[in-house]
Amino acid sequence: MALKLYRRHRKECEGRHAEDSRTGEFEEGRRGWKRCACLIHASGSLAGKFTRKQTGKSNWDEARAVAAQWEAARSWESSAPEFSIAPPKDETRITIEDATQSFVASCSNRGIAVPTLKKYKTFVKQLKAYCDMRGYMMLDQLTVADMDRFYATWKDGKRAKAKKLDRLKSFIRFALKRKWIAENIAEDLRPPEGSSLPASKMPFTDAELTRIYAACDLLGAPKPPGPGHRPWSGEDAKDFILLSVYTGLRISDVATFNVHERLKGNDVFLRMHKTGKELHTWIPDWLVARLHARQEQHGPLIFRTGNSTVMRTMADMWREKLAKVFKLGGPFQEPPTPHRFRHTFVRILLEKGIPVADVAELIGDTEEIVRRHYARWVPERQARLTNILKEAFSDKPRPKLIAMPRSS
Repeated sequence: MALKLYRRHRKECEGRHAEDSRTGEFEEGRRGWKRCACLIHASGSLAGKFTRKQTGKSNWDEARAVAAQWEAARSWESSAPEFSIAPPKDETRITIEDATQSFVASCSNRGIAVPTLKKYKTFVKQLKAYCDMRGYMMLDQLTVADMDRFYATWKDGKRAKAKKLDRLKSFIRFALKRKWIAENIAEDLRPPEGSSLPASKMPFTDAELTRIYAACDLLGAPKPPGPGHRPWSGEDAKDFILLSVYTGLRISDVATFNVHERLKGNDVFLRMHKTGKELHTWIPDWLVARLHARQEQHGPLIFRTGNSTVMRTMADMWREKLAKVFKLGGPFQEPPTPHRFRHTFVRILLEKGIPVADVAELIGDTEEIVRRHYARWVPERQARLTNILKEAFSDKPRPKLIAMPRSS
């Protein structure tokens, strides 16, 4: 009679199955099964002797090969390798939980910006969810095919998908350097076609800005606030938008704007997230007066509307408020978002002929980025291209032009 194979789970089972419990190959094929590396045993009678014995293998095909050798020899004492003692634990193996925690800690230690760190944490969460679905506990259970399947589950846009792929490859390189995996299983993955093309930054037009300010007026007086919330009106929304347009600050910086810390006379302190440089920009007297009026009414955090002082919470509250303004001020050429006020700041400067280098410094970016994403609003670029075309065709022959007859 053929030997029966089963997996016997040990105390430190990666799949967290009960100690000394037994499972068969059929059970482990079910969806959601938590895989592990516990050893497979064989039981049955050979030469009239019933025995249970460890195969020393955690893979079913390999365990069947060992059992076949015992069956062929009709003896438990055949020349097949003796595996009655479990092999020593491989200290290079690491759980997916420990590996991802180490990766996030490494990112945090690098001092990367909080929003970027949040994206790494989101990626790790998605990777662990995939591993749970596949029943993986150990990092070295992931294969090249798993990378393809995991990549295929992403529903992001082209550029977001490409950036997430960079994070995946960064994690795999991190694991490879620590010898937790044997090969670069993400090496063959490629970003989506077109993901490298620069995204055009769409500012609001002057006409759209006019409609947005008019929509603020339509909101009228402050609405009755909820518990722990300040009342807010169309004028509050207008102040928020004006500060955004005149400084190019991100929504999170405007939502948490502290007059004591960031406004000195007509100068507004800008915190440059990407370059780390400190810079001040100027705003007109009438806007300074509006901000100080808000300070007298609400304190230094002039746009705080609830109890929270958490940047993300405060920014999300203002996203909701501005969504109401956008709804009243539509339609728009492109979907309206608060970040488009920052693009509008850049557009206004470029249209006034401000050098690209100065604009880049004011938004804390590089000239290359400004030229790549705001090219259509750079007058010097269009003038240069126009002169190139004029010179290229200046000496070319021209056909004799004949007046086209009018149709009757």
